[in-house]
Amino acid sequence: MTKKVSIIIPARNEEAFIINTLTSIMAQDYPQEFVEVIIADGESDDRTCELIKDFISTHSNVKLINNPERVVPYALNYAIKIASGQVFVRLDAHSKYPQNYVSRLVYELGRLKADNVGGVWNTTPANNGVVATAIALATSHPLGIGDASYRLENPEIKEVDTVPFGCFTKEVFDRIGLFDTDLIRNQDDEFNGRILKNGGKIFLIPDVEIEYYARATIKTMMKMFYQYGLFKPLVNKKLGSAATIRQFVPPAFVLFIIAGLILPFFSAWLPLVWDFGFGIYLVIALIVSVKIMLAKKRFALLFILPWLFPLIHLSYGWGYIKGFLLVNVLNTKPGKQNFSTSR
Repeated sequence: MTKKVSIIIPARNEEAFIINTLTSIMAQDYPQEFVEVIIADGESDDRTCELIKDFISTHSNVKLINNPERVVPYALNYAIKIASGQVFVRLDAHSKYPQNYVSRLVYELGRLKADNVGGVWNTTPANNGVVATAIALATSHPLGIGDASYRLENPEIKEVDTVPFGCFTKEVFDRIGLFDTDLIRNQDDEFNGRILKNGGKIFLIPDVEIEYYARATIKTMMKMFYQYGLFKPLVNKKLGSAATIRQFVPPAFVLFIIAGLILPFFSAWLPLVWDFGFGIYLVIALIVSVKIMLAKKRFALLFILPWLFPLIHLSYGWGYIKGFLLVNVLNTKPGKQNFSTSR
């Protein structure tokens, strides 16, 4: 029996990508009569809504709803509440999806008796420029993002702690609730953590590749990683534990940098140890950058890549430290004042 699928998409200011995303959804090999698409727009101030409405005029299974809060968890929850499917597929408006995306995930969701399944990111530059290309390469390399399975090459289906976007049973929302609206970022991490805490299973399906467009500028890349770090301690507090060791590496790096500024006041030789450690880090970043540059045969990358790795780590790490202090010392939480809804 073919199950009805509700595709839910949070969007804000996605005029550059939304039509590509919707076109890839309409090209799915899953029967369109069993698919509804609900886009929750966060009051875009570009042409996103206009483009969606034009698209809806020729696609009756696509709906547009308003998300006055403008941020992702509210968008997801608004869409879930009006969705009529037996399976919910959460998509991103900044991506393109393979033709078998829905059918493959729905099949594996049932076969594996999972609560959530998802594919892997094929991180794509937002444009052909050298900066955008370097950002895509740095944010999909283990040195940049650690061992996040969905960003790296994986040979086989495996259980994981999180997947991008996700394909869920309707029952999982009935059982554990909706997305946490406190988490303007990292709401997927918290929801997946809740699935695991309640005895659920999450699987990565590596042959399903999502074409995810990375940030176009260094500023927006840094802002994104800062926000990821900022909201991670709140996720940890809500779940009662840290999901992975990798999240502690960037804040440790920031503390290491700070230590380098104060060590000269306490010792004459400790700064030499710091210099040695930081030098090793820079050499590793340079070697990785050279290897990537040679593989891509694009020499200009070498002027940008070595700087991106420390900027990623510093952005996430500083965000994490600030979030930790807010959540665990000041007993408050990050809010919209700490978050930008634009790309």
